[in-house]
Amino acid sequence: MVPHFLTALDGAPSELGQHILDASPAIERWFRLEWTQHTPVFYSSVDIRNAGFKLAPVDTNLYPGGWNNLSAEMLPPAAQAARLALQRRAPQARRLLLVPENHTRNGFYLQNVAQLQRILSDAGLEVRVGSLNPDIAEATALALPDGGTLTLEPLLRRGNRIGLRDFDPCAILVNNDLSAGVPGILEDLQGQLLLPPLHAGWHVRRKSRHFQAYDEVCKRFGKLVGLDPWLLQALFDHCDNLDFAEGHSLERLQEQANALLNRIRRKYKEYGITERPFIVVKADNGTYGMGIMVVRDASELGALNRRTRNKMAVVKDGLQVSEVILQEGVRTRECVGGATAEPVAYMIDRAVVGGFYRLHAERGADENLNAPGARFQPMACDPAALSVQHGQPPGTSGPNPFYLYGVVARLAALAASCELEQGPVLAAEELACA
Repeated sequence: MVPHFLTALDGAPSELGQHILDASPAIERWFRLEWTQHTPVFYSSVDIRNAGFKLAPVDTNLYPGGWNNLSAEMLPPAAQAARLALQRRAPQARRLLLVPENHTRNGFYLQNVAQLQRILSDAGLEVRVGSLNPDIAEATALALPDGGTLTLEPLLRRGNRIGLRDFDPCAILVNNDLSAGVPGILEDLQGQLLLPPLHAGWHVRRKSRHFQAYDEVCKRFGKLVGLDPWLLQALFDHCDNLDFAEGHSLERLQEQANALLNRIRRKYKEYGITERPFIVVKADNGTYGMGIMVVRDASELGALNRRTRNKMAVVKDGLQVSEVILQEGVRTRECVGGATAEPVAYMIDRAVVGGFYRLHAERGADENLNAPGARFQPMACDPAALSVQHGQPPGTSGPNPFYLYGVVARLAALAASCELEQGPVLAAEELACA
């Protein structure tokens, strides 16, 4: 079941889209069986690019912000998904501690935290927000851009548990991507469910490992529906031991970029695609659109100016970039109000619970939209059809275009589960909830 949103796509689905819609009964059964073998990540967001001839995820975030960009109609389904997710993991949980980033001056991020708190509260939990920020020494109410407030309280550690002064939580949900590493206060907890596991943070996780797992998932899925897996993924490569600040080892990066561009050209030729291929070079860990550049010819990497190298050298929290993922660029065919657009799908556990468009009026269809100047627009939910089954929404005559994005988002979430499943998991019966 996938929400039925009013997307920006006009006209009939592409040949690829129609193929997926027609195969939806088999697809839904396949996902049900896959989730019997893997534990879903608690929540995720997936950036998707739809070129028409192919549809692919380009990033998967396991500490998603942006919950404030979902439409109000999707809050009840999100709360229901959170309720079911916690019932599977910790049915006795009553109190949850939400641990955000330290962005106390970023009002829109704080609205995201407030929205997440609301969703979890509607799931039947008592939810409070504990801050890692050392400047938060007492309960502090922060004003939000929408006129609301969010109260942050200082985290406290008591033995092998964390909480607040008068709040001992059963579960902790982290909304901090741990780019700078794991704060000691979160390590070696006992009797408390920690979501996601610490090894999901960017201090450990790598985009290239995720997309290797996605490649394996996509091959299985492609065999099921009779599709070339390339139509649902972006080709990629990985390059490490780089020094952008000094320009060291960039010759090797250029060689790998040329080899990847040649692989893409061969696939374009196979499918009769006449557009010019490109690749996106990204820091192999991290978020916030930092450490990203678009490359259309490998020779561009041999002539990077100081400004570009400095931009690539450092990402969030001042971390130095020494390894990158080279990813096939996927154009977007979507446009909202004259602005180039790409969909972002949100999941809780195995359920797709919402989506919005990332828009950029000054960027083209073959450029990175996660950049300064980007805007966000919630996808409107079709009131006549809140869900789709077998590719046909109840009460409507046409297929659900968002179903295609829901399939890709679930493939990415499944890949994330495969990526993390070797990590430690706290069994529900070990949870101490007084």
